[in-house]
Parts: sequence; C-alpha cells; structure tokens
Amino acid sequence: MVAVKTQNAAAFLKSPPRDISAVLFFGSDPGLVSERSAALAKLLAEREKPPGEVLRLDDESLDEDTGRVAVELQTRPMFSGRKVVRAIAGRRITAALLKPILASGPLEGLLVVEAGNLKPDDAMRTLFETAPLCAAVACYPDSAADLNALIDEVLGDFAIKIDMHARTLLVSRLGADRSLSRAEIEKLAIYCIGRPQIGVEDVEAIVGDAADLAMERIVEAAASGDAKKAISDYGRALSSGESAQAIILIMQRHFLKLHKARGDMDNGASFDDIARSIRPPLHFKQRDAFSAALRLWTRPTLDHALKRIGDAARAARLSSRLEDTLGERLILAIAAMAGAGTAKGAARSR
Repeated sequence: MVAVKTQNAAAFLKSPPRDISAVLFFGSDPGLVSERSAALAKLLAEREKPPGEVLRLDDESLDEDTGRVAVELQTRPMFSGRKVVRAIAGRRITAALLKPILASGPLEGLLVVEAGNLKPDDAMRTLFETAPLCAAVACYPDSAADLNALIDEVLGDFAIKIDMHARTLLVSRLGADRSLSRAEIEKLAIYCIGRPQIGVEDVEAIVGDAADLAMERIVEAAASGDAKKAISDYGRALSSGESAQAIILIMQRHFLKLHKARGDMDNGASFDDIARSIRPPLHFKQRDAFSAALRLWTRPTLDHALKRIGDAARAARLSSRLEDTLGERLILAIAAMAGAGTAKGAARSR
C-alpha cells in the first residue's frame, strides 16, 4: 500500500519491492503511463525464475468473460514463472472488479494497470494506495530535469552529443507527453547521425517543424468548433503520412495546456502571464487561437474533453487499424463540444 509521487517514480521502477503484487500507473501523461507500465511488466516478468510471460488485457478481451482477470491472476503457470497481467482501466477493468481480487490474499500472478488522470478520491487510485502489497505511481508531465535525463538517455544510445544552447531550445520544445518527447529526440538524433554534435540549427530544423504546426492547427480548429476545417486538415495530414495517434496525442497535449491555463485564469492570472508560463512555449501563430479557446472552454468542459481524448488515445493504441476513424470521431466530438460552448456564450450575450 504505497502512493509513489512523480519525483520518486524512477527510483521505484528501478527497484520495485520484491513482494509487490499489483501496481497502478496513472496521470495526465499517457505516454509516460504506457512507457512505465511496459517497463515494469517486463522487469517483473524477467526477474521470475524461470521468466514469466506478460499478458495484455483490455475491455474488448473481457467482453465475453469478465472473470478472466481473476483466473489469470490466481493460476500459476506450470512451466514458467508467475504471469504478469498488464491491463488498461476502462468500462470492464474497474476498481469494483479488482477490489475482491486484491483482497483475496496473495496472488499467483502480478498485476500492472494503466489509467488516466485520476483524482485523489478516485476508487481505482484509492484501492491501489491502500490495498496490501499494492502501489499507485503518479505519472505527470516531465520537469526540465526529467527532459534533460531523457535527452541524455536517447542521445546516449546514438552516441551523439548536444551543445548547451541546442539543449536549452530542445527542452523548451518538449512537453506534456513522454512518448512524443522521446519520438522528437529520436527524430533529431537520426537526422544528425554522423555528426559529432547537435546544434541549435538542427533543433530548429527538426523539432517543432511545419508538420507539427499543421497538426496543431487541426486541434485549434476542433477546439474552436470549426469541424469542417479540422476534418479537412486532418485528411490532408493523414494523406501526407502523419499518424492519427500522433494527432490525438497532440490534441491531448493542447487540452492539458488549456486545462492548466483555464485554472490559472479562474484564479485571476492574466493571459500574458499565462502565455509566458506555458511549456513548451506557444508559437506566435498560436497565441490568438489559444486565447480564444480559453474564453470558450470552462474547467468542467475541459475535464470532459480530456476524458474523451484519453479514451480515444487508449483505443487507438489498442486498435491501430481503427486509429484514423477514432481520430476523426474525436475531432468531431471536440468540435461539437466547442460549438455548444459558443452557442451558450451567444445566448448569454443576447
């Protein structure tokens, strides 16, 4: 029964307790949640003697048999170490389903669960923070120190160095999703293979380029309620080879910024102060759209939008063949929510 804070997560993952039975990863950074859950599941499986296997379960795999989670966790394999069940919280995998399993005593298997941004009193989070031999690990956007460590890790694999000014610029352009940050650093490293050092001009050329801004425009159009423009730009992005999952994650990052900024504005902060505090910084072409969205969206509607986006991101990761359709449905849903907000604002002004 451990609540692991963001700053302690790396140490926990490096050496998880030997008697741990179940771990929940949750937070506003879905890429970090997924990365950490995969790493822990692999570590737990490999330290079994003989090594165990990792089994992934989600809502779809439990539609016909909701009791499968209990069966998998309470059955010891005959020819391998304990099984690691890696599950994604959703309509089937809930606190109500897991509570009696975790309360039944020592498990024959090990459980790793991924969830979204859970409030302190959420049933799933409370369960893992209080149940014996369980832990809940918070996964929130990387700090500057985390991003520097990630840069060192990725560039170390490529045996490439980066100069101080380029590093500072790169950190400013990375942000709310670990998987996107890692992908950007890897893209930069591949671009610079064969060079002794990465410079500012390389970061300018590769990280936060025109393609990224084009995908941001899809999100901005959806957030403003302009479904026609958002879907049109989305189709062009897919045709040019962009990934629907990447667009969904950019939407998630954008709405996380909006959510924080809306909270700051509700607490009396000015837009100029908010804009200066945003990391990574807003591109100058984004300021007007971001300001308009802040006036349109409220904290409750942003909460609803982030849940919708998180659900779409998980579904796209699990069913990549459907990601284009899932992305389109998400864009239409967000644009409809924004349109409803615009209509309410117009009604109040009459």
